Amino acid sequence: MSSSLNLEGPTSPKVDTKTRKTTNWPLLLLSCTFVAIGIIGGPLLSRLYYLHGGTRSWLSSCLQTAGFPILIFPLLSLFLQSRSQGESPSMFFMEPKLFILSAIIGVFLGLDNFMYSLGLSYTPVSTSSILYSTNLAFLAVFAFFIVKQKFTPYSVNAVILMTLGAVLLGLRSGGDRPPGVSDAQYLLGFILTLASAAGLGLLWPLIEWSYSKSKRPVNYGVVLQFQTNLAIFATIFSLTGMAINKDFQAMGKEANEYGLGNGMYYLVLCAGAVVWQLSFIGGLGVIFCANSLLNGVLSAVLLPITNIAAVIFYHENFNGLKAMSLVLCLWGFTSYFYGEYTMNKKLKNSAQTQLGDDRSQNEVLSPV
Repeated sequence: MSSSLNLEGPTSPKVDTKTRKTTNWPLLLLSCTFVAIGIIGGPLLSRLYYLHGGTRSWLSSCLQTAGFPILIFPLLSLFLQSRSQGESPSMFFMEPKLFILSAIIGVFLGLDNFMYSLGLSYTPVSTSSILYSTNLAFLAVFAFFIVKQKFTPYSVNAVILMTLGAVLLGLRSGGDRPPGVSDAQYLLGFILTLASAAGLGLLWPLIEWSYSKSKRPVNYGVVLQFQTNLAIFATIFSLTGMAINKDFQAMGKEANEYGLGNGMYYLVLCAGAVVWQLSFIGGLGVIFCANSLLNGVLSAVLLPITNIAAVIFYHENFNGLKAMSLVLCLWGFTSYFYGEYTMNKKLKNSAQTQLGDDRSQNEVLSPV
């Protein structure tokens, strides 16, 4: 693949049918739904934890990957299905190379989750939103260099609109820092959230690159195994931090003093773990069906929707800048999906044309 920026217009006559695959739309839509649940619900539940007395950032970061046991059931179903089709277990399980790569990326994810959780505890929602939304710009750059992601006018337009829409979210951040947060803590939260955004922008292309290193075709069973292993190592990293910070000893006291009650404390933690896990498995599904750039675009378009949800549930103010941000992000999201639709349509037409040409050639060569 070429390392230069490739802008493919809608009238471009060439379609690379060898390197571009048709989209599994049902699985892609399901994955997008999971991402939406996680991107919207995850921050709301994390905010709910901090809002009513939660203070443990290592615990909050651990919740983002600790829900991996829910993946056992679909994995078991896929394994039994493969066995019923006569496939050997060695062909079902992912290759050792993918196991190692997922473990390394998992540790990196654990660090990124901690930076996000700690940054979120020190910065207001609007500031953390604008900083974290920059992961789309980081992702576009990393995807170009790591996986040689090809850009079309539609995807470039989507990135620009998403970034502009996200920037508008931060224009109302002046003077709204959380109470009790010092200048040093606010600056630390600012830096950590930005670093977390950069880390997330690097993480998704690394996962896409890892898939390309597999010698066997990567199916959805391998995707689930990759996510499970990634989450296990990220959770181990977070649990280590919790043990060092003595979070386990403090959880009981924190639960008793939680503003919504002891039972709701653990319910918030469990719900957060499940919702965040849906977000990550959805993200891997989007990469599997499309690419890492679409996952970044999808995450960006959901940011203003998260703010609207915060207005509904936490009674935050909603102004014209938020409305404009939402319009720009939805516009960019539509642009990206329209570009994908036109490219898939061109791919299908090209394949049909090629099939017709092959048939015509066979008719000419066949004896009368």
